[in-house]
Amino acid sequence: MPDTNIIEINDIHSEELKVYSGLTERQLKTVNEPGDGLFIAESPNVIDRALDAGYEPVSMLMDRRYIHTRAAGLIERCGDIPVYTSDENVLIALTGFNLTRGILCAMKRKPLIPMERIIEGTSRIAILEEVENPTNIGAIFRSAAALGMDCVLLTPGCCDPLYRRSIRVSMGTVFQIPWGFTPEWPSEGLSVLKRHGFATAALALSDDSVPVYEPSVHSEKKLAFILGTEGEGLRGTTILSCDYTLKIPMYNGVDSLNVAAASAVAFYEASRSRK
Repeated sequence: MPDTNIIEINDIHSEELKVYSGLTERQLKTVNEPGDGLFIAESPNVIDRALDAGYEPVSMLMDRRYIHTRAAGLIERCGDIPVYTSDENVLIALTGFNLTRGILCAMKRKPLIPMERIIEGTSRIAILEEVENPTNIGAIFRSAAALGMDCVLLTPGCCDPLYRRSIRVSMGTVFQIPWGFTPEWPSEGLSVLKRHGFATAALALSDDSVPVYEPSVHSEKKLAFILGTEGEGLRGTTILSCDYTLKIPMYNGVDSLNVAAASAVAFYEASRSRK
């Protein structure tokens, strides 16, 4: 492994390190406009999954202890990009937090794929309506990937799946399952689903809700599960526009589950119906 691209950090305020310390998530998205911006991936497994998915690395930041150990393979895969390194205490001063497994990688975003292309050839998809919490986004992606959903779509009010915390919580599964954003929601987005033959199932508590395991729902050839934001749930107009309203039976006076937990239950029932 060549060391010519290993750069010792002497000035934590240098322009080259700004992507790791001086830019917000929103600012990273607009770096090098009109390009597609950057995101930060953490830990060897997550970075490997991003590389496997074809994302292009720009630079790396790591604890020098890992250059010839856990990061050696990554450095080899990433070619001649700069690898910034220093002691752990310097990196904490730079980033403001302990690095997850000591390694960060700045990577280029890819152009977003239109909804109609994403859902081509799919039969079980998840749609998230205004889910703003990055932890929930990451957990939902992990469940979607693990339980066989074909893709995840987000309405424009959702948190970006490539925000650092979302990627970390997902364990890099945001790179393993196709995703994108819907057009105007719910009107245009639901119209696209109908044109492609999808039945729609809203997860919500209402008078006409049926259990999430209802066989008639899962017998649909194409089915889209729609989950709402934390606390408020789905919009009333969205629920009324869907073919089904599903609920997860509750006990002990509990009225609902967190959206990430609810997604896992719904996706599991979907995976059972595909076997």
